Amino acid sequence: MLEKILQMKKNNEKIVMVTCYDATMAKIMSNSNVDMFLVGDSVGMTKLGYENTLSVTMDDMIHHTKATARGTNKDKVVVVSDMPYKSYEDDPKLAAENAKKLIDAGADMVKLEGGLEIIDSIKAIINEGIEIVGHLGLMPQSIKKMGGYKVQCRDEESQKKLLEDSLLLQKAGVSMIVFEGIPETIAKTVTEKLDIPTIGIGAGRYCDGQVLVSDDLLGMFTDFTPKFVKKYANLAQVIQEATAQYSKEVKEGKFPQEVNTYK
Repeated sequence: MLEKILQMKKNNEKIVMVTCYDATMAKIMSNSNVDMFLVGDSVGMTKLGYENTLSVTMDDMIHHTKATARGTNKDKVVVVSDMPYKSYEDDPKLAAENAKKLIDAGADMVKLEGGLEIIDSIKAIINEGIEIVGHLGLMPQSIKKMGGYKVQCRDEESQKKLLEDSLLLQKAGVSMIVFEGIPETIAKTVTEKLDIPTIGIGAGRYCDGQVLVSDDLLGMFTDFTPKFVKKYANLAQVIQEATAQYSKEVKEGKFPQEVNTYK
């Protein structure tokens, strides 16, 4: 399945990626013509109640990767798992060990944020035969350095670095790259210079594929909505209304009824 996806760029076919964190959603979305699930460290904000992704641990990622893999139809969907903050940046040997843990948990690929500054860790993981998705532009694990969730690569110097890092990752053997929070023009320019696919999130129309956080596209995450998000449903309202109706019927003695009762 992975080889097919990597060929999609050459065939000018768009790649569809969506975040997934558990078996139930994996089973549902495996039948939705999605190509890739990203077990994102965004799980920290969408499911675990953290303020950002920095508190997510390897144990968190292993747990949710296992859950997602159990529900995924691997004949249809490739599972990518995020390597969390401080699991790979400082020690290539540790990076390789942690990447193996995510593969053992059911991931087909792992995703890392950064370019030149983490190239040794990337090479160590690839040397273990593990496929990597890179991540450049806005990097949520570096928001303290970046001054928050701000659009990146607006100036010539940072755009040059994006291109250099992208080519470096490709040369090192990275299979594809996520571009997050960058102007459409530079995303298009770099995508056209690469042989490997690019996946955009807030990077415009010209990447080889797109990824959205499932809780955003389903209208379940209500704290804030980035400009690049399109909500395809409003499940927060549906869930709230259904739960309120259940509560009302229990309090009024209308549930359970005879049809819900064992004889």
